[in-house]
Amino acid sequence: MEISLYEQVGGQPFFERLVEAFYEALESDETVRPMYPEDLSEAKLHMVLFLSQYWGGPPSYMEQRGHPRLRMRHAPFRISKKARDGWLSAMNAALTSVRDELNDEQFDEMTSYFEMAARQLRNV
Repeated sequence: MEISLYEQVGGQPFFERLVEAFYEALESDETVRPMYPEDLSEAKLHMVLFLSQYWGGPPSYMEQRGHPRLRMRHAPFRISKKARDGWLSAMNAALTSVRDELNDEQFDEMTSYFEMAARQLRNV
């Protein structure tokens, strides 16, 4: 039986650390940060639940928010190459901050996913 990445990394607490590091890195990005509300509490929770579910955790995101529909949820925002690169830079910084908690395969899998997602959500 295959163990999900969610379980391999210790569950939701790992994703809470990752998301916290992501938003900390994003704070200084003048292109992407303005796309988020001033209070990031809800955005952080949604991202933790989404990532947890995506990587094999409980379906809490789906139960609370329905299908992720990432392109639809991001459509109201102008996601240019600069915005995509800023978001990806913040996520890469977050991944680096938890690097010692991941083996090479886990790190590469997460990095690949975030690069693909960022590329697909670009809409300008």
